[in-house]
Amino acid sequence: MSRDHTYLLYIAESIGDIEAFVTGGRQTFLTSKLAQAAVLYKLQTLAETTQLLPATLREAHPVVDWPALRGFRNRLVRRTSPE
Repeated sequence: MSRDHTYLLYIAESIGDIEAFVTGGRQTFLTSKLAQAAVLYKLQTLAETTQLLPATLREAHPVVDWPALRGFRNRLVRRTSPE
């Protein structure tokens, strides 16, 4: 299995994990620090993984806003880092 394939699998699995973490609904998510931490971690690592994909793959999928994903990851990290 290629590295790119491994990255894509991780991204897909992360999306599935996030969906599973929020099955209890909005209120459950808002009151569960565990669910919040899990979702934030998966979002951060998912966004980081997209940056490991080769440019040719990203260019082949222009519908995805790749720079926005990078910016989103950076905002997550700044927001969740202790000051």
